[in-house]
Amino acid sequence: MISVCMATYNGANSVKRQLDSILEQLPSGSEIVIVDDGSTDTTLEITTNLQGTSTIDIRVFVNKTNMGPIKSFEKALSFARGDYIFLSDQDDIWLSNKVSEVMQAFHQGADLVVHDGIVVDGDLKVIDQSWNHYNHNELNQGIVNNILRNGYTGAMMAISKSLVHLALPFPNDIPMHDQWLFAVAKLNKLKVTIIDEPLMQYVRHGNNVTGMKKRRKIVMLQDRLTLIKLIVKYRLNRSH
Repeated sequence: MISVCMATYNGANSVKRQLDSILEQLPSGSEIVIVDDGSTDTTLEITTNLQGTSTIDIRVFVNKTNMGPIKSFEKALSFARGDYIFLSDQDDIWLSNKVSEVMQAFHQGADLVVHDGIVVDGDLKVIDQSWNHYNHNELNQGIVNNILRNGYTGAMMAISKSLVHLALPFPNDIPMHDQWLFAVAKLNKLKVTIIDEPLMQYVRHGNNVTGMKKRRKIVMLQDRLTLIKLIVKYRLNRSH
């Protein structure tokens, strides 16, 4: 069974388009788990109106207070019932072969799959044919390099249920959920597969919930130190 976990917040202009691109390629019996972080536009109405319109089970949960993307994704992951879980932002568009390509990697033993994406602006005009090129992502990273600069983007990531069990609950201070999922996969020697092919249009328009804000150097340093402490603590807890 496939689960798609999506965090939404004021995404009325794009969420229907993204969900349509997902629904058209999910096999019957899959589910989409949406956690809305207190949208004040019509996002919630759009997502709930899709319930019962296909063979895909769309489950919508609403945070009582604004929790931010990390906690929203954690909540969605905790509700996911599938063996294979795709992470999804509300802004993007999945290409028609994304699910089939990622599932092939899972069937070959992967527990974490990450792929490339075509970078587009809010009008879907191509900025770069590769997010990895545009963002200078380093692939085949180890934990140390990933701490210095995360090359794995959550919107292009899918994980196994086994990794979910190992990674939840998220520590309160993790810099970002995708970086934590990668670290946990590496710490537990799980198979990480990189698909060097764009499988989605990755929309960068300035209002994205994740991946847009430039952090100050002092904040980046603090985040790295925090992640190191959390990784050490995780290893110590796993060894007992």
